[in-house]
This record gives sequence, structure tokens and C-alpha cells, in this order.
Amino acid sequence: MKAPQAKKIDHIIEKHKDVRNDQYYWMNQRENPDVLQYLEDENKFADFVMQDTETLQSELFEEMKARYKKDDASLPYFFNGYWYIVRYEDGKDYPIFTRKKERLEAEEEILLDANQLADGLEYFEIGSLTVSPDNKILAFSYDKIGRRIYEINFKNLETKELYTDKIENNTGKIVWANDNEHVFYITKDESLRADKVYRHRLGEPENVLVYHEEDDTFDVGLFKTKSLDYIFIATSSTNEDEQRFIPADNVNAEWTIVQPRTEDLEYSVEHYGDLFYIITNADDATNFKIVTTPVSQPSKENWVDYIPHREEVLLEGFEIFKNYFVIEERTEGLLQIKIINNDTGNAHYLEFSDPTYTAYIGINLEFDTKILRYGYTSLTKPNSTFEYDMETETSTLLKQQEVLGGKFDADNYISERIWATARDGKKIPISLVYHKNTAKKSDTPLLLYGYGSYGVTIDASFSNVRLSLLDRGFIYAIAHIRGGEYLGREWYEDGKMLQKKNTFTDFIDAGKYLTEINYTSPKHLYAMGGSAGGLLMGAVINMEPKLFAGVVAQVPFVDVVTTMLDDSIPLTTGEYDEWGNPNEEEYYQYMKSYSPYDNIVAQDYPNMLITTGFHDSQVQYWEPAKWTAKLRDLKTDDNILIFKTDMTSGHGGASGRFESLKEIALEYAFLLKIENKN
Repeated sequence: MKAPQAKKIDHIIEKHKDVRNDQYYWMNQRENPDVLQYLEDENKFADFVMQDTETLQSELFEEMKARYKKDDASLPYFFNGYWYIVRYEDGKDYPIFTRKKERLEAEEEILLDANQLADGLEYFEIGSLTVSPDNKILAFSYDKIGRRIYEINFKNLETKELYTDKIENNTGKIVWANDNEHVFYITKDESLRADKVYRHRLGEPENVLVYHEEDDTFDVGLFKTKSLDYIFIATSSTNEDEQRFIPADNVNAEWTIVQPRTEDLEYSVEHYGDLFYIITNADDATNFKIVTTPVSQPSKENWVDYIPHREEVLLEGFEIFKNYFVIEERTEGLLQIKIINNDTGNAHYLEFSDPTYTAYIGINLEFDTKILRYGYTSLTKPNSTFEYDMETETSTLLKQQEVLGGKFDADNYISERIWATARDGKKIPISLVYHKNTAKKSDTPLLLYGYGSYGVTIDASFSNVRLSLLDRGFIYAIAHIRGGEYLGREWYEDGKMLQKKNTFTDFIDAGKYLTEINYTSPKHLYAMGGSAGGLLMGAVINMEPKLFAGVVAQVPFVDVVTTMLDDSIPLTTGEYDEWGNPNEEEYYQYMKSYSPYDNIVAQDYPNMLITTGFHDSQVQYWEPAKWTAKLRDLKTDDNILIFKTDMTSGHGGASGRFESLKEIALEYAFLLKIENKN
């Protein structure tokens, strides 16, 4: 079977007197039969190329699925008189949301069975569930396509009947007012930007517009404070925030702005007593600080430092209790949890022993308690939830992710953190994990993962599916490259806009270092990244095509210039502060210099698996489709190039508890196929 060859149709795009001919531009016609045929042909070709791995894929899928507890349940948490539990039943793909009144021994009440809603659908995802303050009405949202466009419904928890109220085209976020009659929600515009907040009263057909964000570089969020006293509308761009609030018991109140949007001023708000607690980068607090301000006078001139800025520590979050203040902070890349006693001012840290790990504050809905719930995981330790007594300074394990299948022993795996040197002298952290019987040498296969955008940090966490690679002799590594915030805010700033190429060269330099210290070699080095991490994959194979034996690019953002010039595409305008605005020539020329699609040349490329979802709202399917077609046309090698489109899903892949494992099985089979060939 021959690889598909997409037709070429000239399409001239001119900007800043620069002319580009995008011959695959026609692929953005979603309903065009030729487009659908091309995607189908590519799927058939991928199946053909991978047909010798069908047994392996099935083996991997069953192996990974067997590690999951089929009838698992979440840890109960208590809120407003009820214990809430999410559970799964054996043989069913979707969660069942339940609660028990006052005592865990009480009779279970099923709030919502997602399996019933998903019956007959190819894709289904719950957005959110929230119960009215009087515990009588459930509001819930779901997406049936995969484009992250949700429908809100309401259920009477006493009669079990659904209300006739339905709200379509929204973000899925729902916030109840304290009157048990009104909810607030957010709609999206044609480009899928969250832009309007509405108020809905149960039983009434008309919804009231309460806020419209007209600046197309801003998105809108919505939340209720932990105290349940205030409802907030949060508008934000990459570098600016503006938040406004009303009392949750007065839906007709005037919205009060905390601090008007100011260039490069970021902040987020929580409430306790007469004060708002705000985490912000105000006054050159690059790694953020925490301030307080009176609820009655919240603007910046009244902000008072509570936790001052520290250059070496990135503040990531906090949790307020009556007698304690808990902070999430990152030092030299590692997350720490700090406990402060409000009465004495004494502070201490929780202790973690792994060389690389993830720790985080869990669900803590109660104010007047000395108990902190937190989570911990590492590359070798399954996700665990602890309760920590902040008074006695003792931890109790509540639940640890079970790894079934009979083979897992954490002592069989080794994790470490090493530091590569970038070409400009910066030190790049790399987290690794491997089986204790895997030798680090030139013929050892190593999968290097990267992301490096939006300040998102890829922390070292456990994956039970990853065991299928580790047990077959792979080393797994995460390159904590610039563009993320692993080493603080400056680490992010130095990997965006006109410094974006640092992200790519960091990844390349990390890969080269791993070969230099003999952990692997280019013949056995593989790379993986998704979305903006797919951009990373596309950039590095243009820059260093011989460094990697194989690459997996998941839902990759690869047509940077054309996408960023089209403000009708979801997310484009809100991305200007991340990539730059190509309507300005400096940014246009810079992003053109690294855009994967625009920089494909006639050269050898690694073996490649490219994936997408037809309904993807974040990275449109035609980006990887065009990229694949152009790679096929220009590459000079005989290496594998396959492109797989899930016609029923979006950016997050297949829905259902285990369906996504088939996608991972395909990726792992692809890597193992190449490795066995090498």
C-alpha cells in the first residue's frame, strides 16, 4: 500500500511583503469530501504500516487496562452536610457521582450516572457538577462532540426529575448563587473564546447578560470563593488579570472590580473574613507574592504584603484555614508545601524524599480545621492522598492509587534528576525513571518528553501505563525546558515570544546531553510532545533531524504563522502574548523562522507518528494534516511517517475510561517497532 499523496492547490498568503504559497490550505474545509477522504486514506495507511503490531497493541492495551482497579472510587470529601464520592463500576467507561448524608455509613444517593447519559454516543465528557446550596438541585454540564462546547442541565435531587431548562454553547462552568434559584455561566463566541457571563433563573426562558468581555485577547472565568460569600468574574490574558465580584446572596448587586486591568499585572483572589488574599506579581514580584486587602477597599493602593516576594521561590498557590495558612511554592524546580500557624507565626515544610516528585494541596473545603489534605506522587510512587494534622505535624495515608496486575513493586524502579547544560550556559533539569535492571548505555532506548509553553510545568509524576515501556527496557525522561515555570517565572519568560527558540534548543541540548553521558544514543533516542509540545516536536526535527530515531507528535500546533494570522480560529487572539502578534513584522518574521510547517525542507526526517482529533478545538485537525502532507512531499528518507485522526474526538483524545489506552498502545507499539528494527 502506497502512502497517500495529497493534492496541491496554490494559495498565496502575503503579509509584510512576504509571500507564502500554502498548497495544502484547502484542508481546512471541514465538510469537503476530499478532506475527509484524505484523512480516511491516512488512517488506512497508518493501519497498514502498523498491522504487524496489532497483536502487540492488543497486548499493551490489555496489560495497561489490567493495572486499573475496575470498580474504583474516589476518596470521600465532606461538604455542606454530605460526603461526596465519585466511583466506577466494572465494565463501565464513565463515572457515577454519588453522595451520602452526614455519615459514610448512610445510604448512597446517586446524583448522576454518566454511563446513562453517554449511552449510544461516540464521545462523552462531563464538564462539571455543582449542587445548590440547599442541596436540592444538581446543575451539570457535558460535551457530546469533543470541541469543549458544553450543555448545562438541571436535576431535582428530591424527585430525580430533569428540569426543562437547558443552556447550550458554554464553557461547562456553573456557579450557584446562594438563593438556590440563580446560576451564572459563560458562553463562547464563534472562535470559541469564553466572552460572556449570563445569569439564569430556574424556570425562566430569558437569561440576563451580566458581563461581556470585548477585548478578544482576554478570556472569561467564573468562580465562587471558598467562603461561599462571593461570586467572581475573572478576565485574563496571558499577562493581565481583572477580577470583579458580587455578594453570593445578592445577584442584583453591582459588580465591584478588585483592581482594573493594568499592563503586565497578574493577580488572583481568595476570601476570608474581612480580607481578600491575593497572589500577584505586582511591584516587580516576578515569582509572585501574597497580599491582603480589605473587601470594602480592594484596589491595589490598599494591598499589603502578607507573604513577600522571594527571588529564589516561585509562589504557585495557597489555601486559607481559620488557624493556618498553607502555601505551595517551588524551589529549584521542586514543589514544597509550607504550613504557617496564624497565631504564632511559626512555619514548617512537609518533607519529601524522592529526587524528583510532585506535591500539591488537595481538596480542602473546610475553614475551621487543623487537617490539610494533600497529594504526592513521583516517577516511582503512585499518586497518594494524605491527611496532615497541622497541629501535631503528622501525616496519615488515606488512599494510594492501586496498580493491579500483580507485577508492580516501586523498589524495582529508579528515578533521578540530572542537569544538562544549554548552549547559552543555562542548566536544564531532566527527570528520569527506569527499571533497576535497565542499564544506562548507548543502545538503551530512551523516550524524552517535553512541552515548554504557557508557563505550564510538567512535573515528575507516576504513570501506570508507562510501566509497559519501562518493563521493556526504556528509560523515560522529562526535559524541564524553558517556556515552563519549573525554575521560576523567568524560566517561562525566557521561552516565549522572541525567546521561543530557547524552548527548542533546550530540548535538543537535553537530548544531546543524554547521548553524551551514554544514557542512550541517537539511534535509540525518541521524543514525544503534544499540542504546544507538538510544536516542539516539529521545530526540533527541522533543526536536528538526526538526533532522534522516532518522534510522536500528539495534536501538534505546527502551522504557527497561518494560524496566528487567522483571528477566527479558536484561541488565536488570546495567544498573542505567548507567541507574539504576527500582524507586527518583527513577530511575524520570528515565528516564521521556527514554524514547523513553514520550515520543512528536503532532508531526512526521523520515523514519525502524528495524531489528531477531528473535532479538536485547540489545534485544528488541518494543522497536522497539512504538516503530514508536506513532510511526505519533501522528506528524502524511507522512514515511517503515519498520521492518525480520531474522527470522534477532540484535543483531549478519546472519551471513556479505557478508550484512550488504545491511543497509548498505538504510540508505544510505534516506538517498540522502530526500536526492534534498530
